[in-house]
Amino acid sequence: MAKSQIIIVPKMNRELVVNVTSTEINIALCEDKVLAELNREVAHTGFAVGDIYLGKVHKIMPGLNAAFVNIGHERDAFIHYQDLGTHFPSLCKIVKSYQPGNRGLRLDTMKIDGASEVEKDGKISSYLQVGQPVMVQIVKEAISTKGPRLTADISLAGRNIVLLPFTSKVLISQKIRSNEEKKRLKRVAAGVLPKNFGVIIRTAAVNASDLDVEQDILAAVEKWRKACQQIRKRTAPSLLMGEMNRANTIIRDTLDGSFSQICVDDEAMYNEIRSYIRAVDAEKESIVKLYRGSVPIFDNFDISRQIKSLFAKYVSLKRGAYLIMESTEAMHVIDVNSGNRTKAEDNQEQTATEVNLAAAAEIARQIRLRDWGGLIIIDFIDMHKSQSRQLIYDEMQRLMASDKAKHTILPLSKFGLMQITRQRIRPVAVSNTQDVCPACGGTGKVEPTILLDRKIENQISLLTMERGHKYIRLVVSPYVAAFLKKGFWSLRRQWAWRYHANIKVVADQSVGMIEVRYEDREGNDILKVNKAEKSKKKK
Repeated sequence: MAKSQIIIVPKMNRELVVNVTSTEINIALCEDKVLAELNREVAHTGFAVGDIYLGKVHKIMPGLNAAFVNIGHERDAFIHYQDLGTHFPSLCKIVKSYQPGNRGLRLDTMKIDGASEVEKDGKISSYLQVGQPVMVQIVKEAISTKGPRLTADISLAGRNIVLLPFTSKVLISQKIRSNEEKKRLKRVAAGVLPKNFGVIIRTAAVNASDLDVEQDILAAVEKWRKACQQIRKRTAPSLLMGEMNRANTIIRDTLDGSFSQICVDDEAMYNEIRSYIRAVDAEKESIVKLYRGSVPIFDNFDISRQIKSLFAKYVSLKRGAYLIMESTEAMHVIDVNSGNRTKAEDNQEQTATEVNLAAAAEIARQIRLRDWGGLIIIDFIDMHKSQSRQLIYDEMQRLMASDKAKHTILPLSKFGLMQITRQRIRPVAVSNTQDVCPACGGTGKVEPTILLDRKIENQISLLTMERGHKYIRLVVSPYVAAFLKKGFWSLRRQWAWRYHANIKVVADQSVGMIEVRYEDREGNDILKVNKAEKSKKKK
């Protein structure tokens, strides 16, 4: 009798790479060294999904049954009547109770009047008036010309739970199948929840202890109380409670045993992430590492190259097939092309099915990677058999099952088109990967490259001799970096000796071919800083 073979499926290696600059935070999720997700958070904007604000009603729109609310954003935020929440009058009562001169109500001791609940078919003008302060939460960030989308149905997310004020329900994630586990989690939640607070138990709670779930609930309740206390201290529009930064949000929602490491190139962010992980799972604290390399972190992990190739208009598949991916304000369109395969293959139906299956796998990855939302139309290669079309539909359903964004997939139409709608809560991570030449500004004409070294030396002379800089970091393209560091008595060494300064050359793939950035030790652009100081002196 032949011995049965045991097939061991290798564990997926997942890494989170965080790049912090003065203007934004870039977070890349890699699976087996391949870029799977890219998130970009603009630093210091103060607007993120989950943030709770005390806003002021700016305008009522009866035709839309909605209102525009000022929360401090450059564009007014939008709230629809259906987003007020069932218990909006009770929320307004709490907001009013914390106005100056009032004592303030506690949700767990107040009586919620069921008769005052918001009707399904009511008018927003019955509940909101211009100038009224209102407690709201961001559910969708500002995208393009649209301001943030709001809800007054407040919820507070934790690692294991989502707290729901104004209700007493204990809901369990549908992904938790075990009846015993459901009973355990319901018992734990019911034992610690204050009156008038409900909760949704998240899938992550399956592996959590009773104490972890209890602490998660109590921490969320305390957040709610602090947000209410802030109403007394603030005037609309103002932030009452900010969500954690995007890096910690991703870690909160995805942290499990499959993470091999989290690499960060900024010490402050490194300490913040490490503190968060220490609080939720001390055993995993060691996976957080501070990157100190001279090469930019995204270049070191080969993420820069993947961003440029994967976000392009044309995406290559195996054996000559490719995708054409276009985006408009209204929708996204993907065209599947077989390339030269049809010339070499005799069975057209089989070839079309094989190409479409390969395309489906890449499309599912690309949609998640680009974080496309709204309507997505895919033009697959024509297949005549209904079994083939059903196969593609089933495969796409399977591939997108792990996508956390809400989505709906329709079967292929008789024209070979598949329609997908996908939730969009923040702007597309990368909308354009075409570089405008930094040297010519798009004119097509640049100064002679033979003069580049002289130009760099002139700037170094200005910064060291006249402005007293003793450390200069030259951030250039890999080609220029190789030229400046070539040989023992390289140009870099010559300049360092000549101007008595510490000069460092850093290769960065995102820099233009003959572009040069002059930075200090903290990564600040020295030339821009000096220009800003000059303009202040003139004023």
